[in-house]
Amino acid sequence: MAVYKVLLYYAFTPLVDPEAIRLWQRDLCESLGLGGRILISGHGINGTVGGELGAVKKYWRKTREYAPFKDIDFKWSEGRDATDFPKLSVKVRDELVGFGVPHEVSVDENGVLGGGAHLTPEELHQLVEQKEVTFFDGRNKWEAQIGRFKNAVVPDVSTSHDFVRELESGKYDHLKDQPVVTYCTGGIRCEILSTMMINRGFSEVYQMKGGIVRYGQAFGDSGLWEGALSVFDGRKAVTFTPDAEIIGRCTSCGVGSSRMENCANLACRTQMVVCDSCAQDGLLCHEGSCVPQKARV
Repeated sequence: MAVYKVLLYYAFTPLVDPEAIRLWQRDLCESLGLGGRILISGHGINGTVGGELGAVKKYWRKTREYAPFKDIDFKWSEGRDATDFPKLSVKVRDELVGFGVPHEVSVDENGVLGGGAHLTPEELHQLVEQKEVTFFDGRNKWEAQIGRFKNAVVPDVSTSHDFVRELESGKYDHLKDQPVVTYCTGGIRCEILSTMMINRGFSEVYQMKGGIVRYGQAFGDSGLWEGALSVFDGRKAVTFTPDAEIIGRCTSCGVGSSRMENCANLACRTQMVVCDSCAQDGLLCHEGSCVPQKARV
């Protein structure tokens, strides 16, 4: 029986010819039968790929042979089958994460310049013991519905692009002189978010090295993390141990659930928490044009 694995990774490093990297990565993945999504820019690479174990190992080795990528922190997780990533997408973009601030990001061979201090899971616990820390979620608000750090601030954002507006709204000005720990799935969003926060006057900003994934691998469900982790592939959500708490609530009936599904409106990209029973009904997210006519005022 085939064993499937998923690799989550990124590297901020100057790339002179992103298009050449795109072609190499596309051909490499196709030759190995891997699916996934890879973004490349002049600032580096951001990817998630999945497939059979042997093929993923070959991809890992070949990618690390390229000198700028030799120190990438690849995060391995269990896959299910080929449906995790039924397609392959390899694209060149201005940004590795769509915050809309490419002009604020500068990188060298060591990573992003001017970002928050990196904390390992163990260093995070030491900081929490020493100071009153605020966790700041660097993901979309719907991701936090099924899992987040205890007492975390969850900004009202539906896309990464919304963070500029949110940070400049004044809502979080009271945190500007306090220790703030940003976190996201694998760490890449907080590389940029922490830089944005520092540029806007936040004085003590940290970022979780390796993101929630690395924290969960270190402490499972016995630490400061609660719930499940939303992921952008066919798995939809993963947990670190069988003891994971269910903190999500079905959008329709309110039953506890960690299941994420797309809105039934194919033109809508909203994700929502649903239970197994309500998932069979093809639920609408009840936002904007997805509100049923009879429910509109």
